[in-house]
Amino acid sequence: MALNKLENIIENFSIRSEIIFSGGFCGGKTLENHNTKNGGHLHYLRSGKLTVLRDAGHKMVFEKPAVIFLPFSSAHQIMTEKDQPAELICASVHFTALEQQSVVSGLPSIIFHELNGDALSDSVTWLFQEVDRSGLGQKSIVSKLCDILVIQMFKKLTEEGLIVQGMLAGLSHPMLATTLIKLQESPETAWTLERMAEHAAMSRSKFTELFRDTLGQTPNDFLTDLRISMAQQLLRQDKTVGFVANKVGYEHGSVLARVFRKKTGMSPKEWQKKSSELDAR
Repeated sequence: MALNKLENIIENFSIRSEIIFSGGFCGGKTLENHNTKNGGHLHYLRSGKLTVLRDAGHKMVFEKPAVIFLPFSSAHQIMTEKDQPAELICASVHFTALEQQSVVSGLPSIIFHELNGDALSDSVTWLFQEVDRSGLGQKSIVSKLCDILVIQMFKKLTEEGLIVQGMLAGLSHPMLATTLIKLQESPETAWTLERMAEHAAMSRSKFTELFRDTLGQTPNDFLTDLRISMAQQLLRQDKTVGFVANKVGYEHGSVLARVFRKKTGMSPKEWQKKSSELDAR
């Protein structure tokens, strides 16, 4: 059941990808997501040699075709050797829902996959073909292909049993999975710490400690993030603030608005308008 829930989260990812470079790359460039902390970068190396240097000083060299995913917004450099260009596509990626950001938060700071004729390889080949084309819908197709590649990366990580701190670890933990699923199935319930701990068959103190150690945040903070994430999904469906508030566990729209602004820096209506404008691009 826990894996099914994780699969549902991944399959319904709200991602916005944007190509920031494509073609022959030579030299060096520093990349960072200045607009948001809720995203990172994807690099698709088709040919050549590429060095990725992260802000912590870690260096990785890629000499074979590969997908390179940095899920966080920290700065990093990409470099080639002098006069030896690499054929490359670079894209920025933004995860729009807090629930999905919780999944991402447990990932390593860099993930890579060498292309070897699998589904990821097919998607990258298609992406390179579309980038070189022009015409109606080309930009949208390329963006959606980047989204597909991100989802394929998550699918692969899940199948390989990557267990790290965060949502992945929580949904794979035998004592926490039941509680996490209940929270996601019924966010409108008047959840208390005692009630959450009861589903895990643990005392409040042990549950709180295990939850924080495994997911990297307190149960109440997780529940708030979950509710705001679900509110975002409903707002993207043009639901009213009052309707959304009741669906995710807040008695009034004003209460949701206060918590929503604290988490996102915007009111629900402002976020809804901005989301609609981005979708229309």
